[in-house]
Amino acid sequence: MPDDSKSLRVSEIVKDVTRSFDSTVATTWYSNILEFLSGSRSFYVLLILSGILIFTSAMSGVYAMNMGYRHAYGVTREISWGILISTYIFFVVTSTGLCIVSSIGHVFGVRDFMPIAKRTVFLAIVTILAGFTVIFFDVENPLRMAVYNAISPNLTSNIWWMGTLYGAYMVFMIVEFILLLLGSHKYAMYSGLLGLLSGIAAHSNLGAIFGMLHGREYWYGPYMPIYFIASAMASGCAAIIFFTYLGYKVNNEMMDKPMERSLEAVARLCTLMVAVIIFFTAWKIITGLVAAPGKVEAIKAMLSGPYSLNFWVFEVLAGMVAPFFLLLRSRGKNINMMFIASALMITGIFIMRYDLVVVGQIVPSHHELGVIDSPSLLPYSPSLYEIMIVLGGMGIVAVSFLIGERIFKGHKSEVH
Repeated sequence: MPDDSKSLRVSEIVKDVTRSFDSTVATTWYSNILEFLSGSRSFYVLLILSGILIFTSAMSGVYAMNMGYRHAYGVTREISWGILISTYIFFVVTSTGLCIVSSIGHVFGVRDFMPIAKRTVFLAIVTILAGFTVIFFDVENPLRMAVYNAISPNLTSNIWWMGTLYGAYMVFMIVEFILLLLGSHKYAMYSGLLGLLSGIAAHSNLGAIFGMLHGREYWYGPYMPIYFIASAMASGCAAIIFFTYLGYKVNNEMMDKPMERSLEAVARLCTLMVAVIIFFTAWKIITGLVAAPGKVEAIKAMLSGPYSLNFWVFEVLAGMVAPFFLLLRSRGKNINMMFIASALMITGIFIMRYDLVVVGQIVPSHHELGVIDSPSLLPYSPSLYEIMIVLGGMGIVAVSFLIGERIFKGHKSEVH
């Protein structure tokens, strides 16, 4: 009897989903493809340039894998995580943030956040795929990693949990987007909730990878998982404003009132999250200056050393202070000002991820021993191959965004 009731429930779910997929859905998708083929010349120029960037990046990555990472990349035994790791973090943080912000409307029913749902879920899938592509070229044997992740799991490893949970997160987000396209909002909500839970769990594990490394004083501490979630929401808000603005430009459309109210709500949330990030950053500096000698040296490298330009100009000014005041001044109504703020935030956050990864490794682990022959700070600079792979990840986002805007006609979303 229980088996019969279970199969009955499954059949009802399948009927509900397939009922949403009628002839009008197929007709709409066909017209969307025709719409893509009738794009402007500038649209196809951007699409071709982004495609060329992806192809060049892929060739660079394959060549680097054949050459060997030690020869192609700027990483060393002492600094083993470089710009590819920081770019992976940038993309997955943005993806998680997009998922969290979109769930406010789509999963928890806040109406002002509902119009952004489809585009935001689509971008969450695109950015996680871009992150996986970048990390693919950083792992020495990615195929072996995928196989042993399944057949030989290490349940005590934060990295294993992060990879597994992000894999589940991506699946849930893809299912959610498909259900949104089919108009099956009830089951899309369930899939979105599962995606939200797995994304937050994966992202907190990503923060724990850094926070639980006793040998790296700059990273070690309990606040890292919390900081990663907070910064993810800031990244997600910035990405929503940035790509929504560009989406309406690509489609040459005027923004309707529900979308304007939605962006106003996102801008207010973004302002709050920037304030939270400023709070975290201030206390990171204050506590770091009275911490162990290794962490003090890393903090000094950011405040007045070789990474001071990154910190003061990109992290503080472009990533936090300028966007905070621009968003306050815009009051969520000046779309152009909000777009500038979001562009500055995305740039600043990218550098913020780079500094987080690299600065945590530049102080030698035996710094406090006073070894004379050891440099006080270890050098690192990305190689051309690493830079090309990073640009390729951005190209994936650009191509997917452009194609998505045309095929899905601006991801129009109704309030439900």
